[in-house]
This record gives sequence, structure tokens and C-alpha cells, in this order.
Amino acid sequence: MCVEVVCEFELLVPVGVGLKWVKKTDRWIAAEALEESYKAVVSAFYEALSARDADKIHRILAPDLEWWFHGPPSHQFLMRLLTGDLLDFEFHPHSIAAAFGNIVLVEGFDHLRSIAWVHAWTVTDHGIITQVREYFNTDLTVTRIGTNANALHCPSVWESSLPGRVGKSVPGVVLAI
Repeated sequence: MCVEVVCEFELLVPVGVGLKWVKKTDRWIAAEALEESYKAVVSAFYEALSARDADKIHRILAPDLEWWFHGPPSHQFLMRLLTGDLLDFEFHPHSIAAAFGNIVLVEGFDHLRSIAWVHAWTVTDHGIITQVREYFNTDLTVTRIGTNANALHCPSVWESSLPGRVGKSVPGVVLAI
């Protein structure tokens, strides 16, 4: 959704085919604060991963972490790092791009291997990561599907920006949230 922030409590948002001024409610402000806290959890995870701080990683990740992977099997670097099978890959986020509710999107690029990656993390209100969807050398587009969404029109709310750096054609994937 394209949103223009005019002041702290007013927004210009798309409604139907036009735009409308709306006031942020306390609930809306609280939801934004919660999304920022989810981003902070994910940022702390990458810091712990970079420092190889296993204790902190275990405190942030659920013991039954659900992991989805899209990409070449040889690019399963995150799982290999978490299990100790790989020590030389570094995840340096280019951006912690967006939070859609409790889903946080992060993208990065490994210059040495010339690969782009996107992680979609699901974070609980208690600051625990319960799911990661990992995409390597994939052009990811995120769309939001709501209960009142027109089945023929699901607008893109986020697109990865780094696949062009890979230097080759990469598959496109749509993630519906």
C-alpha cells in the first residue's frame, strides 16, 4: 500500500480508486510499534549470527523453527550455519526492508558468491522467531491478500531489489501474506 505520511497522526491512503486522509488510531500506532519491535528482533538475530553467539541465537529462534527454502540446494547457507556445518558464510543484510504484521522481510547480497537472498521471518509478540522463508537468487514479490480482496487484483506491496546484481536471470516467486 502506498502511504504518504504528512504528520504524525494523519496519512494519505488509497481508498478504492482515490485517496483519502485518515487519522491514525491508537491501535494503528500500537501496531506500527509492534512491527518495529519485530524488526528489532530480526536485527538482533543477524547481529548474533554475525558474532556467532549461539546462546543469543537459541534465545531468539523457536526450538521447532519452521524453515522453507527456495533456491539451489547448494545455497542452504543459513541452515548449515545454524547446525554448525558451515562457518564461512556471512549474512549481511542490505536492508531490513519491511514488516507486514509479524512478518519481517530482509534482503542481502553476497558479493563473493554473487548471490542475492531474501528472508521472510515470522516473529511472535514475545520476540521469538518461529518461521523463516529463505529465497536465494530469486526475484521475490510480496502481495497481500485480505478477506475482502478482489481475487483478480492482489497488488504488490514489496519487491526485492537485489536480484539484478546476480548478473543472470533468476526465477520470480510471489509470496502472499
